[in-house]
Amino acid sequence: MRKLIESTFVTLDGVISDPHVWGPPYWDEEHNAYAAGLLFAADALLLGRETYEGFAEVWPSQPGDYADRINAMPKHVASTTLKEAGAWNGTLIEGDVATAVAELKRQPGKNILKFGTGRLDHTLIGNRLVDEFHFWIFPAVAGGGDRLLDGLDTTHLDLLGTTRFKSGIVVHTYGPK
Repeated sequence: MRKLIESTFVTLDGVISDPHVWGPPYWDEEHNAYAAGLLFAADALLLGRETYEGFAEVWPSQPGDYADRINAMPKHVASTTLKEAGAWNGTLIEGDVATAVAELKRQPGKNILKFGTGRLDHTLIGNRLVDEFHFWIFPAVAGGGDRLLDGLDTTHLDLLGTTRFKSGIVVHTYGPK
């Protein structure tokens, strides 16, 4: 069975919004290599509407192997407001999201990579569908913005590993308890 892996950038004060504002000073070769490892170990993306739309604006114009990979991958998009997601290799998930994601995980293939956190996580975590969380903790304080996993019920996780970068980023990898 395929694994669903979530990769999310977060500040020391728990903020996930606007990583393009607080993240760039820390993006370096170690960061790029780790991100590429996650991406190239996957053959599909699972995205919520906001992440899908934001990525679709940026990635098609980016150069390089990472961009080529992310642009070519199929994207499964969970949204209650989009009517279609056919652009940028997107497929809108129809019907029950938990059932659809469980079916994606049963299909043969590599990992399914999910970027960002938001409303979709309530469904995924509530149905125990996320196999690994990669929380990239940046040594920055945003002071305000959307918070990591805001509004979820108490959820306990097991620490699977920690990766430290010279830039100060620490990636904590967790799995369901």
